[in-house]
Amino acid sequence: MVISISVLVVGAGPAGLLTAAELQRRGVDCLLIDAHERPLDWDRATVVHPRSLEILDALGIIEPLLAAGVKQRRARIHAGGSELGIIDLELAGSRYPFNIGISEEVTETVLADHLARLGGKVTRATKLVGLQEQEDGVLATVERGGKLSQVLAQWVVGCDGHHSTVRMLTGIEQDGHDINQPWAVFDATIPDWPEAFEANYAYLDQIPVILTALPGERWRVYLRPSSAESDLVEDALSTLRRYLPDAGFYNVSHPARFECHTKVARAFRSGRVLLAGDAAHTCSPAQGHGMNTGLQDAYNLGWKLALVCQGHCSPALLDSYHAERRPVADMVMASGDAAESAQMAQGNAERRARDLAIRAAFGNPEARHREAVSEAELDIDYARSPIVMGDRHEAIWPGQRLPDHIDVRFSTGGRGKLHEYARRRGHTVLLIGGPGTPQQPLSDLRRQLMALADGYIIEVVVSLTASDGVTDVDAYLEPATAARMGVGDMMLLAVRADGHVGLRAEQRHAETLSAYIERLRQSGQTP
Repeated sequence: MVISISVLVVGAGPAGLLTAAELQRRGVDCLLIDAHERPLDWDRATVVHPRSLEILDALGIIEPLLAAGVKQRRARIHAGGSELGIIDLELAGSRYPFNIGISEEVTETVLADHLARLGGKVTRATKLVGLQEQEDGVLATVERGGKLSQVLAQWVVGCDGHHSTVRMLTGIEQDGHDINQPWAVFDATIPDWPEAFEANYAYLDQIPVILTALPGERWRVYLRPSSAESDLVEDALSTLRRYLPDAGFYNVSHPARFECHTKVARAFRSGRVLLAGDAAHTCSPAQGHGMNTGLQDAYNLGWKLALVCQGHCSPALLDSYHAERRPVADMVMASGDAAESAQMAQGNAERRARDLAIRAAFGNPEARHREAVSEAELDIDYARSPIVMGDRHEAIWPGQRLPDHIDVRFSTGGRGKLHEYARRRGHTVLLIGGPGTPQQPLSDLRRQLMALADGYIIEVVVSLTASDGVTDVDAYLEPATAARMGVGDMMLLAVRADGHVGLRAEQRHAETLSAYIERLRQSGQTP
């Protein structure tokens, strides 16, 4: 007997759980399998970055993570016995000006609970052993309890880690390299810690050490051990005591050594097979971007794959997944390699040059801002994507994440932020009238735009104005805010389900929106 399903997701880590949940909440039938018999009870990943927090907020599942984790507001970088600079997430511009320090298995629990509330589940102890692409789908062979069965899926999403079976069975090769110097990790308490606990601390000395804050005033300690047989605690103390002579690690748990890689799949899509998370890319843990990049993969892919599965868009839409996410992975890989290089600088002269460069960078306000934005993962821009279009403006442009900071006054009373309108399964169209735009043209255009809303690609149309004389709108902007956004007469923004602007139009609004919808629906080669 062959089970038929729209999407088979392989791997129930964060990327797989979020992919399955995004499909489930859009009404796409999905089977999520994982080779493990039970969820992991510990994982070395610890940091949930601001952009990931924004995603979890948009899904309505952030509160458990905020309650369980610790806020990491800064990262303090040291070398040679002194502080070189501070990454201050307050500068990033997110409504969450902090990372959340939490072990990855807690993040997975939050996502698994979310999936369960949507009616989904993880089918565990189930291993993928074969894939065969056919005209009508992909025939997957899975093993459970020593027995083989088959699943015919329209699409397969591999979220099954660095050693991805999906990637290998599909024959997708990787670019990149192994990281030669191994890493190690353990959890511990450091009594009488003299600094703020809501921060991470990096020490770029001969044995590099990174402390990431965890709940209960514990630390996850990452280091580059001095040898394959060295005592990990003594290695870390040899560096930390240069700054805190009386420091000690207590209640040590989960000591482990591990290898890392800087590798990225050459294709994130091959026919009916897609890759996300570590199956698509792996990077140095130095900056904590691995899991978070996987969550953004899932958030980018979910709405697109749902539109294709439901027949609203051609499979060609999925080519934009690779076009948008592969450059992000390349950027994360390059950033991780740069962090590796800085960590592993050899010799006094090379370390001095590195330290001077870091001090100089953090002495520049623009550089401090860039570091904060990068740490928060708010520097993701899809402006070169084949599915974004329209007018560019320095404040808001096609491909940009809709900013957090734009204030609105709701017509029903109270104040909020513009991004609060864009938390949907499909696109939100924002029609914004300038200070001199009368009510009738704005109302007439809104009706035209609403006629284009199908509830799938375009889910809702919201009208705003910078003129107090207009009443038939959803919210108001201050004239100065509208001016900064570049609003003249009327401006249209189509905000995608992942919070990025897909279209900006300053004229011919209905015609341009219609062309944008057609671009998403575009006909193309079926897989």
